[in-house]
Amino acid sequence: MEWMLLPYKRYADFSGRASRKEFWMFALFLVLVTCALISAAVIVSPGGIQRPGYRAGSLFLIALGLFWLGSFVPYIAVHVRRFHDQDRSGWFYLLGFIPYIGGILLLVFMCRPGTPGANRFGEDPLDSGLVTVFS
Repeated sequence: MEWMLLPYKRYADFSGRASRKEFWMFALFLVLVTCALISAAVIVSPGGIQRPGYRAGSLFLIALGLFWLGSFVPYIAVHVRRFHDQDRSGWFYLLGFIPYIGGILLLVFMCRPGTPGANRFGEDPLDSGLVTVFS
């Protein structure tokens, strides 16, 4: 659970490096919370907006919007730190805006291992002793 919340502790920290584990655990956390809130919204209002209980489902969707609003900056920051781990500029994040292939490029970059040892962005996060599995 610590790895899932680490980007929130480093909320707007665009400097340093992030391991693959930090990035993918945060991505997993975002997916799990999103699925839980959407499922709760569907369960609470099964008949859609024609039923009397649809407002309760709307509250879960508003909570989802607020969650993503609060997670937007850490999401970008962990992407930038992940590029730093590969000794690339954080501006590579803008590749995601290329239609059709931008998301694929980001996925490939996020799956690649970081540079071993220190680079121009800091020490290797794997050497700090924090990462032991799935790095």
